[in-house]
Amino acid sequence: MPKDVDLNLLKALRALLEERNVTRAAERIGLSQPATSAALGKLRRHFGDQLLVRVGNGYQVTPLATQLLEQVTTTMTMADRVFSLQPEFDATSAERRFTVVASDYTISTLGPPLSTMLAEHAPGVQLHLRPITSEAVDGAPETLRESDAFVLPHGFLSDLPHTDLITDEWVCLIAEGNTVVNDVVTTDNLAKLSWVTVYHRPTAFTTALRELRMHGVEPKVRLVTESYATLPALLVGTDRITLVQRRLAERLALAWPVRAVPSPVPLAPLKLALWWHPVNTADAGHRWLRGVVEEAARVAASSH
Repeated sequence: MPKDVDLNLLKALRALLEERNVTRAAERIGLSQPATSAALGKLRRHFGDQLLVRVGNGYQVTPLATQLLEQVTTTMTMADRVFSLQPEFDATSAERRFTVVASDYTISTLGPPLSTMLAEHAPGVQLHLRPITSEAVDGAPETLRESDAFVLPHGFLSDLPHTDLITDEWVCLIAEGNTVVNDVVTTDNLAKLSWVTVYHRPTAFTTALRELRMHGVEPKVRLVTESYATLPALLVGTDRITLVQRRLAERLALAWPVRAVPSPVPLAPLKLALWWHPVNTADAGHRWLRGVVEEAARVAASSH
């Protein structure tokens, strides 16, 4: 790296590429506009690229800048986490930001007790709950480098530290007006009905669907959503079927005309776990985070 390149320019680079405006970037990082313009000039010379190109009244990022933005975001996130490490962590006075990637099922299940505990015992802690996406699941190891933890069932990750949180069972969910299924779902129903699924990609779908295939059932997937909470809206008025966690099915049935029916084939229970990158294992703040999420899981399990 050339000697005249200051690592502090990373902060300016991120702000410039995200804001695409020198004035707003300057305000964001607390520098004057001339100083931020000078930083942009240094960055352009270093990369040999304009990075920001004026188009009309605004700016657009160059192809190189698009690549840089993803990398600088990851780098800054890791840097923030490095400098937040402390030998001890006092949640009552700490002002630290944690990021946990979790599905809406996890948030709806663990969220209430977790929110209460943070409000009572860690008023200065900020918890960012990032929604799970298919891309996040497919690239879980990379996701863990950018986040503090990932709540994911067993079966997707291995060889990473984790702690088990909560166990739930799978049930079939159908609309109250389903004209094919009465009180019992048959294996034939599973094979012939149209399915709604969540995160349906080669590596990002429920472990229960994998087991159905092991039993010789190939679901006819017709709708795919990225949120468990949207499943009822896609079932009502149809004969479609899906698999959901029993805890979630009970909540959904209170708000929607849907009902849970036992699966005709045995399905292993869902075992949610909190996963993290090994570099965070010894961090006092991260240990506290793991403990509070575990406690939230115990409260959620006992209240069911």
